[in-house]
Amino acid sequence: MAEQKKYLYFASDLHLGAPNAQKSAVRERAFIAWLDAISPSAEAIYLVGDVFDFWFEYKTVIPKGYTRLFGKLAELTDAGIAIHFFKGNHDMWVVDYFEKELGLQIHSDSYVFEANHKLFYIHHGDGLGPGDYRYKLLKLFFRSSLCQWLFARLHPNFGIGLASFLSKRSRANGGAKDAQYNGPESEWIFQYVKEIEAKKHHDYYLFGHRHLPLYLEHEQTLYVNTGDWLQYNTFARFDTERLELLQWSENQVLPYHGN
Repeated sequence: MAEQKKYLYFASDLHLGAPNAQKSAVRERAFIAWLDAISPSAEAIYLVGDVFDFWFEYKTVIPKGYTRLFGKLAELTDAGIAIHFFKGNHDMWVVDYFEKELGLQIHSDSYVFEANHKLFYIHHGDGLGPGDYRYKLLKLFFRSSLCQWLFARLHPNFGIGLASFLSKRSRANGGAKDAQYNGPESEWIFQYVKEIEAKKHHDYYLFGHRHLPLYLEHEQTLYVNTGDWLQYNTFARFDTERLELLQWSENQVLPYHGN
């Protein structure tokens, strides 16, 4: 019997917890069904940020919810599948709980690796490219140990409630912008890709954050945005030869044909 082909999988922006527990639970179950479907063929899975709409890692307690997802991720890593978790702008306050309890590999910023002689560049995508200097300054503060120490002083009932409110407001303010595609020159992450590519060649660039599935070529490289699981249920898959955008729909993997 021939050995099953192995793939690398990339997905991002589940925003579990949003907009409420009921809708989040439906999305969580769909994502777990996808994990079950791909696990026999998965060599590694890359969760490219904003898996959670908000996460804060207290010293002795964890936020409620996501039990089914945590159990599935632990099951997959126990089976020998490498799972990489990238901090997004909504779940940047991950420390080491996922690593110790679930066996995930945590990445705070960009991660570069080689697979089948192809060089990959992975990042969630927030705070990159030209402009948005206000957020870039806020990100420096939010990621600081001082900010995390101050937030930990808040009671979880208040702190998590406040953070969830601000997270929902952030998504509401950016939702219309995320849905628009105005061409490659307007894509700030794509501009960042070209900046990095001018310094060092990478075969593939994968990002989340944008919430819009994108597949853009630049000279000898390819930029793929994995989209999200709020609307598109899209993901990327590398089969040792090519990188493609796919969609999880009606419990099956389908080609993604765009909007």
